[in-house]
Amino acid sequence: MRNLFDPTDTKEMIDRIHQLSPETKPKWGKMSVDQMLAHCCVAYDMTFTDQYKKPTGFQKFMIKLFAKNAVVGPKPYPKNGRTAPVFIIQGKRDFEVEKKKLINYLEKVQKLGAGHFEQRESHSFGPLSSQEWNVLFSKHLDHHLGQFGV
Repeated sequence: MRNLFDPTDTKEMIDRIHQLSPETKPKWGKMSVDQMLAHCCVAYDMTFTDQYKKPTGFQKFMIKLFAKNAVVGPKPYPKNGRTAPVFIIQGKRDFEVEKKKLINYLEKVQKLGAGHFEQRESHSFGPLSSQEWNVLFSKHLDHHLGQFGV
């Protein structure tokens, strides 16, 4: 798994993103490449913006109980796995806008560094270690870049 706090690993992920084109087709799944880029940005939007309502109470407890280990644990995501409704992207998106947004987020994470994320509160899972944050970001992005063959 890549360490997105490391400049070399971040560059490798960005280089993979640059291999995508608006015509790139998935190896599996229903998303188009522009939708996938927008989908991947949701995790960063949740981290850096307030545009998504945070789960509270019982809902947050259930998310932590049933989803946290799948998201921040070492086991790879399965192909065609279920996703949270907020991550479902409908309609066409601007490929270049979504690509640039995702790259900017990766650069931001790398520049902020692991120390910034240590015990930072996540949108759905409570405080996470910097290692858990890295897994959250890196594993998800690697899964979807692999989905599109890069």
